[in-house]
Amino acid sequence: MRRNIQLSLALAMAVSLAGVLSHAQSSGEATYKAKCSMCHGDKGAADTPVAKAFKMRPLSDPAVRDQSEAKMVDAVVAGNGRMPPFKDKLTYAEIKAAVDYFRNLK
Repeated sequence: MRRNIQLSLALAMAVSLAGVLSHAQSSGEATYKAKCSMCHGDKGAADTPVAKAFKMRPLSDPAVRDQSEAKMVDAVVAGNGRMPPFKDKLTYAEIKAAVDYFRNLK
């Protein structure tokens, strides 16, 4: 009986931890979809009307893909070209998570 309780508690903790980890992994996706995809596209393909109007490069373009994470984060914080700065709209952690999500799009 005691062994069953211990196993149940261990399973409950594992499920709780998995939920926390999946939430942490999805925060970048949520931020990207809320703040970035309207211009950069759902997959970073720069296939939105805004991206086409501003002649934005897709993630697959080497000039974008080869940028360091730090450079991308700085561009989001301070703004880049017609992209407004997000330093007062998002936390550094939200920006970094969105950049990480963007860099991992396929």
